[in-house]
Amino acid sequence: MQGIAENLAEVREQIASACRNAGRRPEEVRLIAVSKTKSAAAVREAWKAGQREFGESYVQEFLDKLESPELAGLPIDWHFIGHLQSNKVRQVAGRVAMIHGIDKVSTAEELSKRAVQHGITMEYLLEVNVSREGSKYGLDPSSLMQAAESCFALPNVRLRGLMTIASPEPSIARREFAELRTCLERLRENAPEPALLTELSMGMSQDFEEAILEGATMIRIGTAIFGWR
Repeated sequence: MQGIAENLAEVREQIASACRNAGRRPEEVRLIAVSKTKSAAAVREAWKAGQREFGESYVQEFLDKLESPELAGLPIDWHFIGHLQSNKVRQVAGRVAMIHGIDKVSTAEELSKRAVQHGITMEYLLEVNVSREGSKYGLDPSSLMQAAESCFALPNVRLRGLMTIASPEPSIARREFAELRTCLERLRENAPEPALLTELSMGMSQDFEEAILEGATMIRIGTAIFGWR
């Protein structure tokens, strides 16, 4: 059974191969290691193998990891990738490099409020439900432009792009990734600062190659690195 370091090396090679197939450079795609439900010791092992960006989905688990002795003093860029409720924003504001899963203007407004209070600027992505599955969070693509217009005006926050969780079938997922890329292109056309809108957080262990082919800049991989939960 391979360890975390070996898994990471294998994933990075697969990312490089997918980038070559897409005519892209590997450095264009950032690997977010999804460490939710994994121990602080596992995060440390991945960090020792060179991984620096980690994704968490549950607020309390994330806060526990922040206080864990195993991770004390390590320069980690945390990403909050789960669904974030407005009443939880205060607990992650200022503690993460980016929030991926904002799907309501009201949550972005709360993030802006907390960022102003702390005197910081927070970066975030809007989650879009391109699969249109009722069980998933995310803005409907048809309502994205209107929501983004409200978000552009908020102080102390920067909308950097879009995020999605696609359908489980890779061939269907690729069409959905392409739709998300189109959504971002349209968003840039109406943005006051289009140069800020560079990020597409899409693709997981089972479909990241398809995501890279369609322009992903961040992929979120957990199982292929840490094993089954």
